[in-house]
Amino acid sequence: MIVSPSLLSADFGNLDRDVEMLNRSEADWYHLDVMDGVFVPNISFGFPVIDAIARKAEKPLDVHLMIVNPDKFVSQVRDTGAAIMNVHQEACIHLHRTVQSIKAAGMKAAVTLNPATPIITLQDIITELDMVLLMSVNPGFGGQKFIPQILDKTRRLKAMIDESGSKALIEIDGGVNLTTAPLLAEAGADALVAGSAVFGAESPENVISQLKSL
Repeated sequence: MIVSPSLLSADFGNLDRDVEMLNRSEADWYHLDVMDGVFVPNISFGFPVIDAIARKAEKPLDVHLMIVNPDKFVSQVRDTGAAIMNVHQEACIHLHRTVQSIKAAGMKAAVTLNPATPIITLQDIITELDMVLLMSVNPGFGGQKFIPQILDKTRRLKAMIDESGSKALIEIDGGVNLTTAPLLAEAGADALVAGSAVFGAESPENVISQLKSL
């Protein structure tokens, strides 16, 4: 299992310490949630913080833009050194154009679906995507409870990917912990974003290791 801890739950007063912990850990990526207070009802951090993390990070950055008009920031995300740029289907009027712009910038293109957005909205673009992120909580806040219907949605997305011949990975974000993670793995998830479950644990590295072993 690919593990992408969410820095949204890190201690921003000790960000160097938490990034160095992830460097030592079995984590695969760093998940960075950028919120604008418009698309989602919260504000997190922007490019100066991402740049600071990137200078210390020894693993790929998985940048998740929970913002309006994400296509305006493709070059800025690229300039952080991000490996993956993740945009919301609901925020992109011309999704295919946005995906092509991300790829042209040399990054992997990922598209996120909110809990109520059906997977069929990606049917005509699924073969163009490197990853689909299913939100298993409503975006905007950390520490929310997992929405169980996402298990069936994950299975249906996996079937769509297999039937289309797409190579897209399935990533899950929201309420991921040591209880929900095995269920998501069984449903077909390839990557898990975990925030509170990692950074709120007594031993974050141990939690990451357990998630990685799924």
